[in-house]
Amino acid sequence: MGGTPGAAALLLSAGASSRFGGAPKALLPIDERTGIRRLAEICLADGFAPVTVVAGPHRSAIAHELRGLPIDLVDAERWAEGRTASVQAGLAAIPEDRDILFWPVDHPFVAPRTIDILLGARDEDLLGLWFIPTFEGRGGHPVLWRPHLRPDLFDLRPDAPIRSLLPEFGPQVRRVPVDDPGVVANVDTPEEYRSALASFVERGEVV
Repeated sequence: MGGTPGAAALLLSAGASSRFGGAPKALLPIDERTGIRRLAEICLADGFAPVTVVAGPHRSAIAHELRGLPIDLVDAERWAEGRTASVQAGLAAIPEDRDILFWPVDHPFVAPRTIDILLGARDEDLLGLWFIPTFEGRGGHPVLWRPHLRPDLFDLRPDAPIRSLLPEFGPQVRRVPVDDPGVVANVDTPEEYRSALASFVERGEVV
């Protein structure tokens, strides 16, 4: 992987993981690493700076898991108000001129090559503001944002879904096809995790 000039990474791990019985999804094992460490190491290897991790009620466990890595850990003090509040906390800690790779920890099975494809789409399309990976026609994560989106993201209510902004940007939202089922593998329950992990191992993905 090469350098990533002008781009930061925002890794979101601020929820209570209630559908996992309160156990943090960030610490689910992905082969020899946990999900949150895998995401952070992929972003660091690709040259994102800063790599910012937003944590909520599981902050201590996440901080321990990421020890030794040059990341910025941000407290989502308003995490209970809604996911967007946690995203806004992370955005506030990132320089205003950076493109942002937004990667929620509930999508831990994304292949590193997908990040490179998104960056390539950004470099080739100077008019695009919001780059969304798609697999078999379905949009997923992580997504890549230009700095121009920041004001709109900050204007959202803490509980408003970020996707509600999509119609506003119309043709500047670019959908980027990728051969990576990990982008749509949303791990919200133990059953979804086990299914996605089995698929990941079967594909023989690089961890």
